[in-house]
Amino acid sequence: MDREQEDMQFLGLFGIYLESFKIIFNFRRTFTKITLALILPLSFIFLAHIDVSEYLLRKIIRTENQRDRFQEGSYRYTKLSDVLSSEWAAFWLVKFIYFTFFLVFSLLSTSAVVYTVASIYTGRDVTFKKVMSVVPKVWKRLMVTFLCAFLAFFLYNVVAVLTIIVLSIIILSFPTEYIDKIDQFFPFVIMILYTMGFVYMNVVWQLASVVSVLEDMKGFKAMTKSRNLIKGKMWIAMVIFFKLNLAMIGIQILFERVVVRRGSFGITGRLGFGFLCLLMLFKVFLFGLVIQTVIYFVCKSYHHENIDKSSLSDHLEVYLGEYVPLKSKDVQLEQFEV
Repeated sequence: MDREQEDMQFLGLFGIYLESFKIIFNFRRTFTKITLALILPLSFIFLAHIDVSEYLLRKIIRTENQRDRFQEGSYRYTKLSDVLSSEWAAFWLVKFIYFTFFLVFSLLSTSAVVYTVASIYTGRDVTFKKVMSVVPKVWKRLMVTFLCAFLAFFLYNVVAVLTIIVLSIIILSFPTEYIDKIDQFFPFVIMILYTMGFVYMNVVWQLASVVSVLEDMKGFKAMTKSRNLIKGKMWIAMVIFFKLNLAMIGIQILFERVVVRRGSFGITGRLGFGFLCLLMLFKVFLFGLVIQTVIYFVCKSYHHENIDKSSLSDHLEVYLGEYVPLKSKDVQLEQFEV
């Protein structure tokens, strides 16, 4: 990073994009190796899961349709029921395997990219070998933060469902003429509010991942720190992560319609589109991980928390084979004058 930390607080949407691109371009050799080792497998797992899941679902639907042709309790019905149970078991096994591998590669990728960007920020010599030696010791902290974030997302969805149910009951008690008017905009308003809350929680979680790597915090403590850091830069961060998630959804839809469901293209066209989706996806993953680290430094600068580069550099070192996280006394830093 060429910018002084005091200047980073003034970075806007385009400035964060540009800074992230410059980091990737200037250290493309290291990021290329990280991508090939971690982010490319992560992207492949994501797309392969979509294809395999769609294939298994088609088999399940076909088996269910065949079973419905026979009388319940007949030999053929029982046989197809056993086949259906096996297919559902295979489906959920694939889901479990996908979730496990996706989570592991996601945490490893986050650890590698965050550590690399932080090393670049401190001016340390960063190599792929050094990054990979530190990553296995860092990702465990990220796992704790992920589990806390998963619980937070679960509770958020539970509250959202309960809120919708309560509001629906209240609306149904209104006169019919009011219900007809409310039905026109109620689903739209709920969807907007839910999406905004989901994106906000996603931003907090992503930034908490960076906090877990660079500070002596993890879990809910890291998420609380993240929530405080994001204040003042919330809308910029939400727009950035919303666009990144939108890009991922777009890639997923393209892959499903052209490659998985076989569209109107031949085998060569499907392979070409599959490779294109893989190429776009790992670039989105890499760009997103670099951006979330840049946003961390931007937020620290905005709140006038001046990180001592030498202290950060010392704590990024591997000491006696163990990762030493940045202590709170080094990150809860003094205010500096702008």
